[in-house]
Amino acid sequence: MNTVQLECFIAVAEHLSFSKASKALKITQPAVSHQIQTLEEELETKLFRRTSKSVTLTQEGILFLADAHLILRTAFSAKERLQMQERLIPFELGCHNRTELNLLPPILKQLSKEFPLLRPSIRLVPFPSLLSLVENNQIHAVLGIKRRAEKILPYFKELCQVPMACICSPEHPFAQFQTLTREQLTGNFIACSPRQIPDSVFSVQSGILVDLSPERRFLTESMESALALVKAEIGYTLYPDIPQAREPGLCYLPVTDLPKISFGIYCSQDRSHPVLKRFLALISQYLNPTVSG
Repeated sequence: MNTVQLECFIAVAEHLSFSKASKALKITQPAVSHQIQTLEEELETKLFRRTSKSVTLTQEGILFLADAHLILRTAFSAKERLQMQERLIPFELGCHNRTELNLLPPILKQLSKEFPLLRPSIRLVPFPSLLSLVENNQIHAVLGIKRRAEKILPYFKELCQVPMACICSPEHPFAQFQTLTREQLTGNFIACSPRQIPDSVFSVQSGILVDLSPERRFLTESMESALALVKAEIGYTLYPDIPQAREPGLCYLPVTDLPKISFGIYCSQDRSHPVLKRFLALISQYLNPTVSG
């Protein structure tokens, strides 16, 4: 059973005429007759009564008409979905932690308005793994802090220079200050595993760790874990401060004598993806609202 057979059956049932059905379908009358004959043979029943003067549906034909409409609608609906799938625009993005993930919703909201067929996907995985996916063209763009050029890396577009900030709870003694200096950083410090953060950030964190006694050191597996301990008022941590990505309920205090960090996007050298150029423009405007697009 195929859609041509069903279309012919429905057309003859509606017109009760093989000649009118052939005109409506724009195929020959013998072709219509052949399709009905093969359908009847497959169903092992007669669907029409034919005389020299009239064509009428049999009882079986009347029962099958509703099924034929349903099968045909299902087939056409499936075809439309598959054709739509071919027109969809996949867009693979990557983030290293929830801080970076917080930047994406307003950008994706605007992109989805401009590109209704956009189907974004976001991967949240450790730092080195994501860059490998960009190099292998498995991800279109990855948000992140610029790494030291140990080897050839994907194209990096800097979005902003951000200060290293002391992140603490509102109840922490540091919360009374607007800014801090390196010398003021005392007390329990929460660092992140070097496997989960770029070396430029870990070098700053490790510089704090070495000056602390063991009971003041806390090492976590991810920035999410570090921020959870900060919220628990166990200590403070250091991380680049991107205002639009701040975790609600925490204090971010720039450490004025620590070097700023370059934050941006890694993507492949081939930037021909239909959405990537617009994504780069939107997130650049979002992080630098005073700069016109």
